[in-house]
Amino acid sequence: MPIVDQPILEIIIRQLARHSFSHVTLAVNHQAELFKAYFGDGRRWSVRIDYSLETEPLSTMGPLRLIGDLPEHFLVMNGDILTDLAYDAFLARHIQEGRMFTIAAAAREQKIDYGVLQITPDQHLYGFEEKPTIPYLVSMGIYGVSRRVLDFIPAGQTFGFDQLVIDLIERRLPVRVEQHCGYWLDIGRPDDYERAIEDWPKLCAAVAG
Repeated sequence: MPIVDQPILEIIIRQLARHSFSHVTLAVNHQAELFKAYFGDGRRWSVRIDYSLETEPLSTMGPLRLIGDLPEHFLVMNGDILTDLAYDAFLARHIQEGRMFTIAAAAREQKIDYGVLQITPDQHLYGFEEKPTIPYLVSMGIYGVSRRVLDFIPAGQTFGFDQLVIDLIERRLPVRVEQHCGYWLDIGRPDDYERAIEDWPKLCAAVAG
């Protein structure tokens, strides 16, 4: 997906290079050769890029089991997000505190277009809100990960972020959530993509360097 004059994945790689990451592995499946032809070995951005090829889709976390040279702690992220998060500082905090899994989160709000009734279990009204706005946190698609997490990812199976975090919650294992108060868009969503195009002229220097 292009953001004006460059693919979003190139913007991300430029950001990672600027934040002192030197090795990027792209988990690829569909159109793998197109990615390899464009990004090559990464020397254009002063990083080493290699590729992990899935023979069938493995979702968000499943591909990690195919990568043999993962360090003790590493960053996992989607390839279609636009943010000003400092990736190096995010991963450094994850490492310094010895975390197993860290989720970068962004605040969002949902406007309810109705009057909301608050009722007791026996159906009696105790409160009312006219068209309230409900705040919530969402995953940004950026994760600090310890190799310990690989123990909970089945090999050769589709296994997503949702399945992993539900499993970790059920096992009562610690998962840290860090709220990012800066810029974040998921450009896989049409509304976010349109906003990213509009915002890019004033964002490009700060986000892509």
